[in-house]
Amino acid sequence: MDYSILDFLCLLGAVGLFLYGMKVMSEGLQKAAGDRLRNILSAMTRNRFAGLLTGCVITALIQSSSASTVMVVSFVNAGLMSLAQSMAVIFGANVGTTFTAWIIALFGFKVSISAFVLPLIGFAVVLLLSNSSKAKNIGEFLIGFSFLFMGLDMISAYVPDLQSNPEIFAALRGYASMGFSSVLIFCLVGLLLTAIIQSSAATFAIVLIMCSKGWITFDLACAVVLGSNIGTTITPILASLSGNVAAKRASMGHLLFNLLGTIWCLCVFIPFADFNAWLTESIGQGDPNALYKYVTNLEATSPEIYNHLFDNSLPAGHDAIKSIARMQMSVSFGLSIFHTTFNIVNVVVMIWLTNVYVKIVEWVVPAKNRDDEEFALKFISGGMLSASELNIAQAEKEIAVYGERVGRMIHMAQDLIHTKEKSEEYNTLLSRVEKYEDISDRMELEIANYLNRCAEGRLSNEGKLRIAAMLGIISEIESIADSCLGIGKILNRKIQSGATFTDEIYSNIDSMYVYVKDAMTMMIAQLQHIENVSEKSLNDSYNKEREINNYRNTLRSSNVENINNKHYEYQAGIYYMDIISDLERTGDYIINVIDTLKENFGKVSRA
Repeated sequence: MDYSILDFLCLLGAVGLFLYGMKVMSEGLQKAAGDRLRNILSAMTRNRFAGLLTGCVITALIQSSSASTVMVVSFVNAGLMSLAQSMAVIFGANVGTTFTAWIIALFGFKVSISAFVLPLIGFAVVLLLSNSSKAKNIGEFLIGFSFLFMGLDMISAYVPDLQSNPEIFAALRGYASMGFSSVLIFCLVGLLLTAIIQSSAATFAIVLIMCSKGWITFDLACAVVLGSNIGTTITPILASLSGNVAAKRASMGHLLFNLLGTIWCLCVFIPFADFNAWLTESIGQGDPNALYKYVTNLEATSPEIYNHLFDNSLPAGHDAIKSIARMQMSVSFGLSIFHTTFNIVNVVVMIWLTNVYVKIVEWVVPAKNRDDEEFALKFISGGMLSASELNIAQAEKEIAVYGERVGRMIHMAQDLIHTKEKSEEYNTLLSRVEKYEDISDRMELEIANYLNRCAEGRLSNEGKLRIAAMLGIISEIESIADSCLGIGKILNRKIQSGATFTDEIYSNIDSMYVYVKDAMTMMIAQLQHIENVSEKSLNDSYNKEREINNYRNTLRSSNVENINNKHYEYQAGIYYMDIISDLERTGDYIINVIDTLKENFGKVSRA
């Protein structure tokens, strides 16, 4: 087998194309998704059984569990699907992938979606050249989707051609008679083989060759297929490398599902393999164990026929060729039945443990810090609304969560001011602020759409007024997020100009942040107890707003004196005041929320 450095470099390029496709597809999804796709996905994954069916059908249609799970990872990465929803779809993908095995067993071919990639790119380019931003976003998604499948196809093309060189596996024959240890060894072989060649279908074909040569028994072939279930998880893991923590959790959930399934199957492996052999024979497809017995007997009694058989020098109508072809079909059916039975039993057991999986995955792949958590609504969903008045309460809870999330941005923006300019830490923190602002925009849109759907129901006048007030509140909260991003933009202008802040400037900015963070904390506390806002907390908020305004005025006056006295440069003073003004505006947005709470929510208590 010839495998050059150029082939290896091409393999690296194929992986790069795959990862880039995943990134572009995910970004295109985020831009193009809107509510329609999110609502469709929400309907398809409303409960674990709907998600299971979705994963099964999608995988059966595109005939690639790797591709379907990568799509699920991209949906999670784009915030279109929760981790719990993705688990059910991944479970279904494992059942759907058995459809491919059956097509190969019955017809000997596999439909390749990569054949449609180039026409799809042509169509996508037309969309990219369109004047419509929505069409451009869809075009970007299709380009990413196409690159993803091209990458998958090229990875398979540039890995070592093991299928055409089965002699590589001849050495494994010596490990086929070690009892249960052989089962574990061949399970590991299946894992590594599928991880390398990125195709469980190719693994299936190699196993059939090994059985036909009499190197391994049917039960060891089943062990290889079992290991391939874990090996196939490498593709979504690769895809998640360019994704966020939620995407990494989704791919880890796929690995965990197959790993735990393999463990229980290994515990009952011998009777389970025997059961599938009996099942194959019962449906009239013959005994899958017969091939190994026939070939080993042929090798022992007629070595010349055995040798001629595998160098293709026997005549086409020879009895040995006919017998082996018939028994190969039996083994092919037996492996398909084993694969299907394993995945169905696995899903039937694991589907009830979806929430447990989510908790385990969150523990295994923790967020490095709270800032890594991705967009997700906690209290409202895209499903149908049943009682609009009651759903208002859910929206109130979601708004409190929204306030908490945006509150984190204030701390992040302050940290950004004190982070070394142009450093990797600065760029990472600025990217996080930008991502949070994007999440803030999407949360505002989701909550607003939810409230609008509530307003379409039968509401009391009080309910309608509350919805109008809540729409105003989320707009103000989103403006707070914009102000935090505004700090980053001011700092970027400061860096470009070469201006530097003195310790006095940093100290004054931090003092202003103390006031603003206190005001934000008060606002969040009142959002969390929206039905019971105390008069004292309202007064405290108004007092804090006055303190912010007074301190802004003091700093503005002293800034002129400091520039005149050359405490710092004029340009530094400009950016310093821009930050102070931005923080004062944040205080204005906060007090606007407080005004709305005072006028529209609950009975203000004297406490």
